[in-house]
Amino acid sequence: MMSQWCLSCFLLLLSLCLPVWPYPNGKVTQSCTSLEPYHHSQGQSSPSPYLLQANASSFSPGDHVEVTLSGQVFKGFLLQARDPTQSVPSAVGSFSLTDPRSTQLLTCNKHQGSAVSHTSKSHKSLVRVIWRVPNVAPAQVQFFVTVVSHYDKYWVKVPGPIITLHGVTPRPPVPTPSSAPTPKPTSSVLPGQFSSEGCGLSKSCLLDPPGCDPSHHPDCFYLSATTQGPPEQQSVVFELSGPSKGYIAFALSRDTWMGDDDVYLCLNEYGRVSVEAAILRGRTPPKESTQSGLHSVSWRITDGIIQCRFSRPVKPTNQDSDRFDLEQEYFLFVANGPAYQGSIGKHSQQPLVSEGRVRLTGTPITLRGSRGPTLLKVHGALMLLAWMLTGSIGTFIASFYKNEWASHTLCGQKIWFQVHRGLMMLTVALTAVGFCLPFVYRRGWSTPAGVHPYLGCCVLALSLLQPITACARPPPDSPRRYIFNWLHWGVGTLTEVMAVATMFLGVGQSSLPLPSSLATHILIGYASWWMGFRLLLFIHKHFYMTKFQAEDQCGILSDQSGGRIKTSWFKSLVLPVVVLGNLGLLSALLSSVTQL
Repeated sequence: MMSQWCLSCFLLLLSLCLPVWPYPNGKVTQSCTSLEPYHHSQGQSSPSPYLLQANASSFSPGDHVEVTLSGQVFKGFLLQARDPTQSVPSAVGSFSLTDPRSTQLLTCNKHQGSAVSHTSKSHKSLVRVIWRVPNVAPAQVQFFVTVVSHYDKYWVKVPGPIITLHGVTPRPPVPTPSSAPTPKPTSSVLPGQFSSEGCGLSKSCLLDPPGCDPSHHPDCFYLSATTQGPPEQQSVVFELSGPSKGYIAFALSRDTWMGDDDVYLCLNEYGRVSVEAAILRGRTPPKESTQSGLHSVSWRITDGIIQCRFSRPVKPTNQDSDRFDLEQEYFLFVANGPAYQGSIGKHSQQPLVSEGRVRLTGTPITLRGSRGPTLLKVHGALMLLAWMLTGSIGTFIASFYKNEWASHTLCGQKIWFQVHRGLMMLTVALTAVGFCLPFVYRRGWSTPAGVHPYLGCCVLALSLLQPITACARPPPDSPRRYIFNWLHWGVGTLTEVMAVATMFLGVGQSSLPLPSSLATHILIGYASWWMGFRLLLFIHKHFYMTKFQAEDQCGILSDQSGGRIKTSWFKSLVLPVVVLGNLGLLSALLSSVTQL
């Protein structure tokens, strides 16, 4: 009995699950009545991008009517002919196929061939079938279709044409929410590439890199806005272009933060471009896509570059109440990224943001933009300054110049110690301030940053530990002084190594898009330069101690001056060379940061 009970429960659960399983083979007879695909999601409320047509407007019993479904690429569909005057839907007539490889007949409500569906989830953009009029036909027939673009993107019960019986005055159809869809804007292919000619004269433009021309530079991101039409019917024509295999988009924003923005997407869907408008809610992908309010849509895809053009009214209509009024001033965002089966992914790099607000209906202007947020640029600059200059020079002096300046004092302390302490305290201050800035910008922890913030936390903690332990160091003549010396040297070396590793990870962050190859090569040059001179002075010290200064046995970690030591002209020459070299490499990286 127990096994039978378990089997019954399993069969019951299986029967409940069956209606929500996807059917890539098109065997969807359970959807004959509702035309719902049961895909765990809601159908699209935006106008359908698909067109259902018939080659006749009237029929007689026994006629054959050709029905065509066309539009953007789709994977699945379910097509039926129904009597639109009936409140209870029922299929009318039967179909025959023109392409049995991609389409098949279904039996709905024991009516053989009363519906047509797909045979596989292969990409389709055109389906043609023949509808056969029954001997007893209603006064009018309307075709309905459900089209699945992707598993979570589909349009349910899209209404098609209504055809009537010869000699019969048709009654008005029973109204349905989908019987009067918003017309989809017509779309065409652009005849050629966009050009930046006229930017600042006849149209407002945002270009990245500055001054680029999309007709000549394949890496150019280009956005233009041109006002046209009489004042009472004024509209703005937008042109958007950039390298991307998935999507390219721009947004109108009241500030420089993502969220509550008016977004326009040019989405590559299997070689065709879908132009849509949406509202961006917070830092999540836009969900509420629509094509209403967009006119004169055209597009072009060539060599990995997406281009699209469309126009929209300056003043939003009641239907488009979420759209922004173009008479106001806004920041402009431009972003690009991947697309997965019609759904957009996170942008590939930090969005390009205009440096100021602009009124698109005002005087044409050429805008400059930046992909690096100011707080993150300051963060990068402070960290580079701390660990490529002040910190590295401070440790270099402590390692190799104690005995060179042993007899010189500054404010009652040995000069090497004063310089070392001043540089390292400045390093700790720069690190602490720079550490806080990304958290202020992100308003919390940045998970996409990977290991970089974890290493940054370690560098800050070790940097703060060094002056704390230095305050508790034993006197120079203490027998425990050597413990402090080795601990202080070891923690300092570890901190410096981790700081360099953090810089290598930092230049690859998408939020601060430095030219990765150049920045990496500069850091490799810095690390090689730094290690080379350290090795050189270690060798020099060993040679100097063993051959010429046998009496100087204090070592690198010793604090005893041992009397007046003659200054090495070689080491006096090395220090300014190292400082100038670090300054040059630092300046190259800071220049890249400021140009973002």
